[in-house]
Amino acid sequence: MASWRKLGVIAGGGELPVVLAEHLAASGQPYFIARIEPMADDALAQHPGAAHGLGAMGARMQALREAGCDAIVLLGQVARPDIKTLQLDEAAMAMLPAILAAMPQGDDALLRAVLTEHERAGFRVVGADEAMSELLAPAGTWGGVSPTPAQLADLKKAARVAAAVGEFDIGQGVVVCDGLVLTVEAQEGTDAMLRRAAELPAAIRGTAERRRGVLVKRPKPIQERRIDLPTIGVRTIEGAAAAGLAGIAVEAGGALAVRRADIIAAADRAGLFVYGFTPAEIGET
Repeated sequence: MASWRKLGVIAGGGELPVVLAEHLAASGQPYFIARIEPMADDALAQHPGAAHGLGAMGARMQALREAGCDAIVLLGQVARPDIKTLQLDEAAMAMLPAILAAMPQGDDALLRAVLTEHERAGFRVVGADEAMSELLAPAGTWGGVSPTPAQLADLKKAARVAAAVGEFDIGQGVVVCDGLVLTVEAQEGTDAMLRRAAELPAAIRGTAERRRGVLVKRPKPIQERRIDLPTIGVRTIEGAAAAGLAGIAVEAGGALAVRRADIIAAADRAGLFVYGFTPAEIGET
């Protein structure tokens, strides 16, 4: 049973907000989709809601209030804005000092600042996993392919590296192959990182004929887990397959899986494993 009367979904780009909107509609829960233009998927226009530009913070919050929302979830991809080009309304201008102070500190600091401003406005901020528990990554092997001992060794190293770079608020993804760190995610995102991995010499990475290497995504140690949890979907599987990787691993309970059945089917077709690891498995307490 939801602990809110009506959920507002502040929706950026990507498939995740669409999945949540479909879930809320199917389950009969009251909801309102606050689409961020032009990033939000066109499919969201079919749901009750309204659309505003990124800088229309006051108008967006007012629409959520008028719709009766007492809780919100922030979902989807939103590129770092150029503040000078944004059309800021009066409420956004009032928030600007806090946003500008957070921007140089990294993505997590920026998202925390945005979250805090919504809480000050009277909204309860919930995580995507609280709004739809089925999104949360489970532990263990998901599909028909399991990691080998050598691949588990790569997984463990990648998880430790991801934790280390996450301390500096850099990114959530790392690719390791035969003990060698191939790529680390920064501002470019997972898809672009996987394309970089695919462009590396075949001698140091896997191929479709001989898959090697593992992509690991996990939350940063400093992560505000109500927003920006690591996310994988079918496109992640496709990118990993194109890079010759053997599989993908995410932290169980610390990542979101968009349409998990489709992820498993795509991974099985490509011969990749998908695995949810626990901190204990990689030697963390």
